[in-house]
Amino acid sequence: MIAFIFPGQGSQKVGMGKALADAFPICRQTFEEADAALGEPLSRLCFEGPEEQLTLTENTQPAILAVSVAAYRLVASLGISPAFVAGHSLGEYSANVAAGTMDFADALRIVRRRGRYMQEAVPVGTGAMAAILGLESALVAQACEDAAQGEVVSPANMNGAGQVVIAGAKDAVARAGERAKALGAKRVIPLSVSAPFHCALMKPAEERLAPELRALTTKAPAVPIVANVDAAPKRTAADCIEALVQQVSLPVRWEDVMRRLASEGVTTYVEVGPGTVLSGLARKIQREATVVNCGVPDDIGAIEALRS
Repeated sequence: MIAFIFPGQGSQKVGMGKALADAFPICRQTFEEADAALGEPLSRLCFEGPEEQLTLTENTQPAILAVSVAAYRLVASLGISPAFVAGHSLGEYSANVAAGTMDFADALRIVRRRGRYMQEAVPVGTGAMAAILGLESALVAQACEDAAQGEVVSPANMNGAGQVVIAGAKDAVARAGERAKALGAKRVIPLSVSAPFHCALMKPAEERLAPELRALTTKAPAVPIVANVDAAPKRTAADCIEALVQQVSLPVRWEDVMRRLASEGVTTYVEVGPGTVLSGLARKIQREATVVNCGVPDDIGAIEALRS
């Protein structure tokens, strides 16, 4: 059984999608659609940069979505279809487009606003995120609790393979990192992000985005989407949308998502979009699984082998 998994923010890099667009008309057309939907050359930003523009949250999110949907359409055109889909944070929007819950153009426009709202929710420089390595989730949560001192800091991404990302107020994140080390964490790595995603500081962004998400024209997904917020398969449009609303300020339970997919019988994962972050996690969380990528033309051989 196959699941498609879609990457989130952090997988972007200048040049992403260009080789796919050059090699495959279906990918080129997808980028043309993206440019038309946003009324600006998103494709040029993906292909040529500059990097400082591409890494702005309100640009990064539609850019990764566009590359992921281009790659998805290519995989689908080869006759490979998933039994389930899931995506990490922003990637859950790509999963919803792939499942047919929402239109590609609508998704591009809403994730651009999502990025803007998330950026505007917290003044630049006052929030932070850090990856805690080698400490179990419960102890990371304890470190956050011990270090909060009335400020926001909490687990934001439970990625699995001994990696938990925390988010919150800058000083509280620093204190929680030190506390995590005292509790046995191997490493604490501050992340270069523009806002503290997936924590209570994102509530203002959630409140702005919620009515816009609920106003979208949607339909029931063609395949279940295993959501970040609770690792439960969503089978109705309303449930998919509510999961996206809650996801803004709640943690991404990625390890739980992967374990749920495995419990449903998934043995093969295709990371669809730029980078290989989720593939690396998949191999650590489920050592027996088959994991392949679709982000560049060289990946097509491994994708085609799934048909045999």
